[in-house]
This record gives sequence, structure tokens and C-alpha cells, in this order.
Amino acid sequence: MDHPRKFVAIDLGASSGRLLLGRWDGSRFDVSEVHRFINGPVTTLGHLHWDVLSIFAEIKSGLACCISGEARADGIAGLGLDTWGVDYALLDRQGRMLGNPYHYRDKRNDGTMELAFGRVPRHAIYDATGIQMMQINTVFQLLSMVRDGDPQLELAKTLLPMPNLFGYWLSGQKAAEYTFATTTQCLEARDRRWAVDLLAKLDIPTAFLPPIVEPATVLGTLLPDVAADTGLPESVPVINVGSHDTASAVAAIPGLDARSAYISSGTWSLMGVEAPGAVINDLSLAGNFTNEGGVGGTIRLLRNIPGLWLIQECRRQWQKEGSEYTWEALLDRAEREEPFRHLIDPDAPELLNPQDMPAAIRGLCRRTGQEPPETVGAVVRCCLESLALRYRQTLEDLEQLVGHKLEVVRIVGGGSQNRLLCQMAADACGVPVVAGPIEATALGNLMVQAIATGDLDGIEAGRAAVAASVTLDTYEPHSDAAWQDMLGRLQGFVAHDAG
Repeated sequence: MDHPRKFVAIDLGASSGRLLLGRWDGSRFDVSEVHRFINGPVTTLGHLHWDVLSIFAEIKSGLACCISGEARADGIAGLGLDTWGVDYALLDRQGRMLGNPYHYRDKRNDGTMELAFGRVPRHAIYDATGIQMMQINTVFQLLSMVRDGDPQLELAKTLLPMPNLFGYWLSGQKAAEYTFATTTQCLEARDRRWAVDLLAKLDIPTAFLPPIVEPATVLGTLLPDVAADTGLPESVPVINVGSHDTASAVAAIPGLDARSAYISSGTWSLMGVEAPGAVINDLSLAGNFTNEGGVGGTIRLLRNIPGLWLIQECRRQWQKEGSEYTWEALLDRAEREEPFRHLIDPDAPELLNPQDMPAAIRGLCRRTGQEPPETVGAVVRCCLESLALRYRQTLEDLEQLVGHKLEVVRIVGGGSQNRLLCQMAADACGVPVVAGPIEATALGNLMVQAIATGDLDGIEAGRAAVAASVTLDTYEPHSDAAWQDMLGRLQGFVAHDAG
């Protein structure tokens, strides 16, 4: 290949957004960040919203950066966009947005799961959708609008999942990409179509649900006004990737096979296996496992675990109190603390969205009969050890579901840089942890674009290309009976809260 093919990955996370340029030389990707911006909820009248207009302005600013230097416009073969899951926008019949989309942690979702189960039994919802019960899910957000008589529902002509909202603004085409659509809990897991019968029982409208499209398909090309604002040609294709960021991340995991578990580690820890089809049974329901769509016709059988959000929120609180800590400084402090002093259930309800995360962690320790962690290092170590133990618990549950041992855990995303967490995960799980790639989501986004354009033959070729593009680190487990003792304590906390 005389000149590398260039693809743009637009990767929107719950705390930041980035645009990355991927140069494909026929065997590997060379990835560079061209634009980054802060993302986060905005509180208005007591509710959390996404400032999607600002996000879109940042996307266009980032695309404009792609016309300079080597990344000149005539070399861009495509662009793809991925975001966090479950959130959505409603449009009127003229395609105009009806209000700023709500943030998944907004309080309007409180009580919606109980309301839903009063209309449709929990097991029936799960049997249809195969999705983990969490009040942040789109189905419960929509039910909150039904409960509250939100007038947007009467005016809505189209519901667009978050990545497809930006895809619409880029290309003018409306659709729901499959991997993201599965996160809504509004899709039938087996038939891969909207669960209209279930939604009708919940009094949720269905006429506004858009067509479902597969990853690795071209949505359209850039609208003239977007091309004019960014300097890109109108001919640049907008490509449906695995538009749920975890779908893109999992697509890019080198060596992922039937004997591997994965953790996509960031704000959330999404831990699971890649399965050929949905696994929906009493065991998966009891374990609150989810069956989300994957790239290449696969299913991501996984559990959503609160991840580095716990420490991110602690860090934000300490910053408010006047203390700035780098991630490296926090890990150093945690390493110096005595192990196994404090333990929390990361899924405890009081940790969902507290005003003061360190205080919430200390309160949770008191509630479970423990001395609370008082130092910064003790709080961080408590979070990391608790996450590692939750990984162990999830690994054992996954092994029951798939019917065989899982011999390695592959951690990708930002959390793969966290050396202390990776080693704790290896020790707690008792298997090697392979860490990397850090940029799994962006690489998965880029490789699916390359599959759509014919530059790659499929997902296996894509994973081989990713493996050639990155360096991976392996953490070997250290035997320690204390991890087993702590696992028993965690299981007791989880069982107590579940009861």
C-alpha cells in the first residue's frame, strides 16, 4: 500500500470525548489523537442532562483537525462513532430534538424497576431481552416518562440512541445500530427485533423506534453543512461501527477465544465472554448477566460492574476539598496501605450517584460492621480490592454459565494501565491477566470501519491487525488465601443487599 488509508474514530465516553486518526498500512494501525474534550452531565432544575449540542460542536472541531498535515481530507476513507450505552434522544416529525437527553444517572429513573415488575414480571422481561436489570436502562428511562406523563412522548416521531443521534446530525440518516440497540433492553435477544409486545405491556410507545442496522455498514455520507463546517468532502462515508463503546472494545481484543474472559475497564467494568448466541436461563437471570450484541454476529455475555467511577468520584471530591492527586499518586498511596482492611460491594445502591463518594464508602463500611477507611490511600485500596474480588465472583459465575474453566482474563481500556488493579485482578481470580490494548475502543471502531470498506476481511483479520499494532502486558497470579477469605465476605455483603 503506497499511502496509508485513514479512518477517523469518534469515541465519546461519559467523562470525555476524543477523535482519533487511524492510519492503516495494510498490516497494522497507527493511531494518534487529534482532538479531546471534557464531557459530563449538566444539572438543570435538579435533573442531569447531556449537552449534546456542545458535544456535536466538539465533534466538528475535531473533524476540522483532520484536514491538516498528513491527515488531509482527501485521504479519509471513513469515520465511525461510538458512545456509552442506554441514553437516547427523541425527535419530532421534522427531525428536531425534543429537549436535551437525560443522563442515565438522573433521579427520574428511581422506582421505575419496581413499577415495571408490577406490570410485567422480572423473569418475563429478562426472557425477552436477556439484558441485566439496571434502572439506568433505556426501557426504564422511557417508563419514567410514561409514569410522569412527559409530553415529549406524544410529540416524538423518532427515538435515536445516542451514537445514532450524532450519526443523524452527520449524515442525515436515522437508524439504530444493533450493538447499541441491545443495551436499551427494548430489543428481543433471540429475534434481534424491537420487543414491541413487551413495550406495549409497559405502555411505552413503539411507533418511534427506528430501523435496526448492523455494524460494518455505511450509514451515509457527510451532510453539506457538516462538510462546509469541517473542511471535509461530502463524500466521506459515515460508517456504523460497534456503536456501543464496549462492543467496539471487545471486537478489538487480541486472542479472545472460548477460554478467555474480558474486562472492558473504565468508568464501568464490563466483564464477560464472547458467546455465539444469547444465554438466557435461570442462572443468568439470578446472576444479573446481560446479553448485549457484538460485532460479527456474536453476543457479549457480561455483567456490568461499577468500575473506576468509584475512584474518579473520590478524586473529584478530594479536588473540591482542595487536594489534587494524579492517578499515579493515588496508586502509590494505595500500595502503602495494609491489605484487606476494608471491603465494599461496588454495586451497593448508595454508591450509584452520591454527592460525596469517600463519605459514601465510609458509610457503607460502617453499615457492614467495618472500621471505615480514613486515609486517601485506604479508600483507593478499598475500591481496588473490592473491584478485584467482584471480578473473581463474576469469573466463577461465567464459568458456570459457559460450562468450562476460563484460563485468562483480558483487560482492555483505560483500566489496563492501572498496574495495581491488574495485579489484584490476577491474584484474586487466580489466572493470568493480559492487559491491553489501552485504546481498544478506538481500535475496534477503526477496524470495523476497515471491514466495512473492504480493507479487512473480517473480525479475525481485524484482531490480528490490532495485535500487530500494540504491546500487551501479562500479570501472573500470586497465591494468597486471604483473597478467598475476602471473597466470602463480599458474597455475604451482596447476598445481604439482594435480600
